[in-house]
Amino acid sequence: AEGAEASPPQAAQPAAPAAPAPAAAGDAAPNEPLIAPNTVGAQLLSGLSGRIGGITDHVLAAVQSMADLPALWEAASQLARDPVAQTRMLDAAWKVLLLVGLGLVAERLVMRAFGRFRHWLDVAAPREHESWTWLKRLPLVLLRLLLDLLPIAAFGLTVYGLFGLVKPLPTTKLVGLMIAHVYMGSRAAFALARALLSPASSHLRLIPCSQEAAAASIGWLRRLMLVGVGGYVLAETGLFLGLPWAAYDAIINVTLLVGSLLLVRLVLQQREAVASALRAKPLEPGEVPDRTRLMLRGFRNRLAETWHVMVILWLVAGWAVWALALENGFQRLLWGTVLTLLIIGAAKALDEGFIRVSERLLDPTHDLAKRWPGLPARAATYVPPLRAAVSVLIGAAATVLLLETWGLGALAWFSAGTLGNRLVQTLFNIACTLMLALVVWEVTNSSIQRRLARLARDSHAARSARVRTLLPMLRTVLGVFILVFVVLNALSQLGLNVAPLLAGAGVVGLAIGFGSQTLVKDVITGVFLLLEDAVAVGDVVNVGGKGGVVEHLSIRSIKLRDGDGSIHIVPFSTVTTVTNSTRDFAFAMVDILVAYETDTDRAGATIKEIVAEMRSEARFKTAIRDEFDFWGVDSLGQVGVQLRGRVRTEPTQRWPVQRELMRRVKRRFYEMGINIPHQALAPLERSARPPEDEEDESTPKAPAKKAEAKAAE
Repeated sequence: AEGAEASPPQAAQPAAPAAPAPAAAGDAAPNEPLIAPNTVGAQLLSGLSGRIGGITDHVLAAVQSMADLPALWEAASQLARDPVAQTRMLDAAWKVLLLVGLGLVAERLVMRAFGRFRHWLDVAAPREHESWTWLKRLPLVLLRLLLDLLPIAAFGLTVYGLFGLVKPLPTTKLVGLMIAHVYMGSRAAFALARALLSPASSHLRLIPCSQEAAAASIGWLRRLMLVGVGGYVLAETGLFLGLPWAAYDAIINVTLLVGSLLLVRLVLQQREAVASALRAKPLEPGEVPDRTRLMLRGFRNRLAETWHVMVILWLVAGWAVWALALENGFQRLLWGTVLTLLIIGAAKALDEGFIRVSERLLDPTHDLAKRWPGLPARAATYVPPLRAAVSVLIGAAATVLLLETWGLGALAWFSAGTLGNRLVQTLFNIACTLMLALVVWEVTNSSIQRRLARLARDSHAARSARVRTLLPMLRTVLGVFILVFVVLNALSQLGLNVAPLLAGAGVVGLAIGFGSQTLVKDVITGVFLLLEDAVAVGDVVNVGGKGGVVEHLSIRSIKLRDGDGSIHIVPFSTVTTVTNSTRDFAFAMVDILVAYETDTDRAGATIKEIVAEMRSEARFKTAIRDEFDFWGVDSLGQVGVQLRGRVRTEPTQRWPVQRELMRRVKRRFYEMGINIPHQALAPLERSARPPEDEEDESTPKAPAKKAEAKAAE
């Protein structure tokens, strides 16, 4: 240990000449560290490094205390060099072996003497499977146990009686008595186990189990007793013969380790058998358990899957308590186990309670859903991550309490000025920032949803659909902004330097702004036009000198379909004025020219009658909103009088109403004899043939003249 303590200064001496190196680089500006000092991130890294080093030291100390091999080697060397110790050891060896051997012979003789009687007990045992069979077996089992204890008593009487004959040394006598006591105690315990399990005769078995299980239990008990008794006898004998206490502890620790490993092997071997007994039985067809029963079934299934892990951990912890010689170790181990079960149960109950509360929020038939109709839909978005966060929080709190229960002082990690305290404050600040961001998001989203609902109530389906196309884009922009804000705040809280990130984002934003000015103008203008609800799909508009029906709206341009089928794509940056002909309502204008001798009042009344007839028809009942508004005489022309009026219609029904109205007015005026002045066109009389006809008649004559000339030749 002294050499280990002196090694760090020696290792540090060669590195001393490298000290001037930082001074030589003093002219250069030092790089700013990625993690600022005295922050949560720096303390977290340094604390984690220190904890790993401490755990490593404890593990090395435990391994060293497990088996002190140098102490054993030193004790063996001293026994080999000490004549007195050798004489004492040889005297003890042959005398103890003689006593134990004669005791075993006596035990064997007594066992053979009562063998027939033991066989008679097996035959006399009741074989009927009746309710009182166990009571009949008990006297026979006690008699069988007595027969098994008589050979052990013979062993003890033989050993005690021969002590006066061999006259052992005091040390030899102590060793012999210790071996005799340990042997008789282990044999008596083994006889009791055989009486309860009776692996050779199932008729005398008090514990209900199969033949294989009884035989396996006796086999494992024999192995464990062999290891335990052998290690204890070896350690005690060595101690009586002058073995150091360090070597004694090493032998006991190794013995307990081997026994623990055998128990671990037994647990793993019986893992499936115990799990099948702990696991909940399958449900009947059509059976639906309630929430409490379902939770208990889940607990049993989880226990069946993990019982072996808990038992193995408890065995390892028990051996570590003994090997490290902890003060009140087993008492603390038992108390810690009880508190662990209570903490885990409380944590599970809290988690289950929060799950039930969250299910009420998601239940559309609950009273909360009736009071706030939109609550289940909104809660469905946040309940799953909130469940995960609450589960993590409960798990972290339970972990801290478990560490405190097992003596690791976890609560002291969160005292004022410690790393845990700063970490909790940092996480709290990040959680508050996240909650504020979620509130902003929900308020904005709720405002958009109310606007959509208002549009739907006003029967503005097209505009509502258009706003819904805009909603994902607005959500994305807002979500990206909130996400960037939360991430930068979290990194700043953790001690990371976010200045380079902000500078880089500013440079990128400046480059994008200069390179896409027109695009940015298109987007901004389009956003404002969409938000002001100036244009919607299906409207008839005139923008940028182009008119038509709006077929599609994007964030950058508007797509128009002209009357002849032409497509016009107009960027929003070129739009200075929007003329919408189909917003809210429209007017079908009526301008009719009548002769001067026409009664204008009668003509206006006729047009009103026609409009009334159209409103009574199913085709125009919803298209025409009001009666005909007759304005009167608009002007006096050269050939007649100009009458004007209008009819209020639906936004997109102005042209069909106007066309049908003009058709019926023309027919009704013709029937009533109301003259509509027009300029008559006189037909043209054909005084001569058109030049085209003369050309057509002269064209075929040319080949005939050529044919006549050729024939003359």
